[in-house]
Amino acid sequence: MQYFEEVRVDSKREHGPGRVITAEEIKRFAAEFDPMPFHTDEEAAKNSMLGGLCAASSHVLALGVQLTHEREGEVEAMAVSSALGWDEVRLRSPLYAGDHVRAKSRIESKRESASRPDCGIVTLLTEIVRLDGSVVATYKVSLLVEKRPV
Repeated sequence: MQYFEEVRVDSKREHGPGRVITAEEIKRFAAEFDPMPFHTDEEAAKNSMLGGLCAASSHVLALGVQLTHEREGEVEAMAVSSALGWDEVRLRSPLYAGDHVRAKSRIESKRESASRPDCGIVTLLTEIVRLDGSVVATYKVSLLVEKRPV
């Protein structure tokens, strides 16, 4: 477990190999949470300004959460007590059926918690990227991270 004291600003994490997003997955998510035609109907999506079936923005962000929990090699997880909030969420380009995406994170900042002396606050910048390096989405998440037990 990586505690607050061990977190280094500007350190980077490459999360797992990622995965290919399927048309069926996009349609299933959209049917329940965002039933716009360019998320649920391939023909309608082709004729839309997006030009093809693409994931809903909420789906992209849910994927980001899932992908950041994948780990490559021996990277240890932080001792996270809770997520405090998301900031600067940007959807840079549509995520299409067939795209292979993965997540990358960089620790932007850390500071002591004013209300929790046993924790600090760490802010991560996360990118959801295709294999060619093009960015699908970015966001910052602030986490309450435990300090090493005394």
